[in-house]
Amino acid sequence: MACVDQNSNAVLQGIARHINCLGEENRNTRKKALEGIKKDTLQRKPALESTELQLVFSEVAKPLLKVFSDPVEKCRELSIIIIREFMEKVEKPDESLPYVMPVLVLRLGQQELTEPSEEIRLMLVEFLTQIVEYSGKRLSVYLDDLIRILQRTIIDPFPDVKKESCRCTSKVAKAIPEYFHMQSESLISPLLMTITHQHAKVRSLVVETIGNVMQYGNSKSMEKVVPHLAQRLFDDSPVVRKAVVKIVGNWLLDLPDRYSFHHKLIPLLLTGLADSQPEIAELADTLWYDTGLKYEKENEEELKDKLDFSKEKPAHYPSNVERPNLGCRVLMMRHLSKILPALMKDVTDWVVATRLKSAALLYWLLLNAEDYVTQHMAVLTTGMYRACVDEEAQVVKDVQRAAELVGYFVSPEVWCKMILANVKSMQSFSPVMILASVIRGSERTALRPYLPKIVSTLNDSDICFTTQVQMQAQLLNCTAAILQVSEEDCAGISQLLFNLLLTVLCQNEETHGQVNELLDSLCKVQVLESRQELYSRHTKPLINQLKESANMWTVHSTERLLFDTLLIECGPVVGDILDEVMPIFVTNLDTNKDPELRLKFFSLLSRLVISAGSTLDSCHKFGEFAVIVVKDIIIPNCVWKAGRVAGAIRTTATSCVWALLQSGVLSKDKLMPVVEDLLTQMITTMDDDNKSTRLICCRVMTRLFDLIGMELGQDRLHNMYPDLLKRLDDSSDEVRITVSKTFLAYFDCFENGYDVILYRAHLEAIYKGLLVHLDDPEQKIQEAILEVLKKSGSICPTMLLQEVEEVKHKHRSSVYCNKLMEYLKGLL
Repeated sequence: MACVDQNSNAVLQGIARHINCLGEENRNTRKKALEGIKKDTLQRKPALESTELQLVFSEVAKPLLKVFSDPVEKCRELSIIIIREFMEKVEKPDESLPYVMPVLVLRLGQQELTEPSEEIRLMLVEFLTQIVEYSGKRLSVYLDDLIRILQRTIIDPFPDVKKESCRCTSKVAKAIPEYFHMQSESLISPLLMTITHQHAKVRSLVVETIGNVMQYGNSKSMEKVVPHLAQRLFDDSPVVRKAVVKIVGNWLLDLPDRYSFHHKLIPLLLTGLADSQPEIAELADTLWYDTGLKYEKENEEELKDKLDFSKEKPAHYPSNVERPNLGCRVLMMRHLSKILPALMKDVTDWVVATRLKSAALLYWLLLNAEDYVTQHMAVLTTGMYRACVDEEAQVVKDVQRAAELVGYFVSPEVWCKMILANVKSMQSFSPVMILASVIRGSERTALRPYLPKIVSTLNDSDICFTTQVQMQAQLLNCTAAILQVSEEDCAGISQLLFNLLLTVLCQNEETHGQVNELLDSLCKVQVLESRQELYSRHTKPLINQLKESANMWTVHSTERLLFDTLLIECGPVVGDILDEVMPIFVTNLDTNKDPELRLKFFSLLSRLVISAGSTLDSCHKFGEFAVIVVKDIIIPNCVWKAGRVAGAIRTTATSCVWALLQSGVLSKDKLMPVVEDLLTQMITTMDDDNKSTRLICCRVMTRLFDLIGMELGQDRLHNMYPDLLKRLDDSSDEVRITVSKTFLAYFDCFENGYDVILYRAHLEAIYKGLLVHLDDPEQKIQEAILEVLKKSGSICPTMLLQEVEEVKHKHRSSVYCNKLMEYLKGLL
């Protein structure tokens, strides 16, 4: 001992002058003094023993601590280094704390920054961390000073100081938890102020520190902390999100009063299950599983029955999903009522990120809640409906995924009544979207009794008669879900499904491919060979259903669109149900009906007639109805009325006649009873204002002459030529050329024994009328008329030759006259 004192006294004598120089004004003197002290004490050869250093340190500590406030940064730095080294090497560093802590408070714990240098502040905080490490429980006396310092350094502008302060805070919390809990709350505010720092490393350290402060301190600030931690789950840095998941999981496992905060912490941990980083999701899954196991163990008596007779995994359970343990399920059951309402608000939050996280979390909540969610269906479905209209596709996808779980865990008796009521009352696509997802998750046998009610609701005109593309898409989605789940059970509702699919198709042609796929699926579940067989089975009942309201249809009626689509899509089947179809045509092509409606029906009729062999006449029965079409539909609609729409109807009606005659379904025998009325109307309509109508009428007349011309009397034929000659003066060359072809058919109708003498006046009128146009400016007209004259000349060549010679000198060009004369002379 005497030797120790002797050595230490010798050292003190050697550095006495250096200690005195610490008070000099000259900065270099102070700096050299510090270097001298370090050299003669810490760097002395041979080195001093720890007991010797303890004596020396007790003498130099105060002078060195004064230098902590030196105006020169280098001097402050040297003094800190010397003090730290002394405290590392001495046996009892705690003895100097009464002097060190006040100085640290002075330099770091003031309201304003006392230490201007960032590097020095960092050194001081590192020094403080060092003190905490080797002081341990003995630090409790200085807890107030520590808290005061950390409150300031945690919000220090220098990021490295923040990080070191967080490390120091965690060490303090773990070192003296029995005292720390009394002061821990005062560190929460500065930590929360720093949690949004721009550096991810700072944010992650702050999160970890909050975890330790709450774990080893008191939990009174949990209400303040949870919202900030929730925001960190949106952090772009996976490190920060992982830190949040980790501390929340640890709280759920080890926080002393965790039972009071289960409803706040569970959503945070489960949000981690949906994280984009597999590592984070796996960590969250492990922590949640452990939480459930610990809850089971802690409540073993209460859960004894459930543990002893725990059900095995239900037969109907989501595939590729591990069922949560009993503890997890019980925890969710007890806190779902507090979590779900707030979550359903967040699902429709104005911030996109919040909606994305909330929608993803909803799935995990329902997976853990299982059948207990039945009690919360009203809150759940209302929120889901609102979320389904979200602009973010991922939100909608996650909500649909969650809705499938409703099908797995909730009885159809419950959800069917609730969701179908909402489908009817809201008349929006969102309840239908949720319905489709719920059906997709339902069990086939449980769903079977409710299928008719579901499909009947979807077939309600207030729901399926819609122009909303989203609604149409969800109706198809719902149909697909029913076919996928119920399979052969769909046989009993096949007609309703067929009606629904055709209703969607008639309102949106773009769904054609999808509808046909679903119709094929409907065929498959009923073991039908083809789609045509499906149409054969269901078209007639649907037509009979439509017939009930056919007399009230307008151009905008969905029933009319459905009728159109059905007849076009069913193909040959329509030929077998003409008794049901034709009355609808007759009703809606009545001349008292809206012109636009008649236009639509004529368009449909024309389209069917053009392909009559594979539609209307597929069963060779249409001939019996063709006369009805002509008499009751076409002729009345060809009667002239003012207006463009009326003109369009006449054009469409004449087109329909033309299509009928071209198709061959209107035979000579069937045509005879109505031919007189038809000819009269066609001759009248040939004078129509519309060029297309006149043109088609000429073609119809040609076809009629070809078909039944020989049956017409001479007087009837003579009555028609003035109207035909009039068409040769038409403003359209196309009509003139067409009527010239009509004349060719017209002259074919004349009998071989035609009495030229008796009908001389008629022949002269015809020849003169035709010869006028042989001098037409248009060559193609001249050539067409020449062919007509050649044809007519065979009746009486002498008369026509005489007429030509009389007018030849009046023609501008005698070329065609000469050709005609040569032809006639050849006949003589």
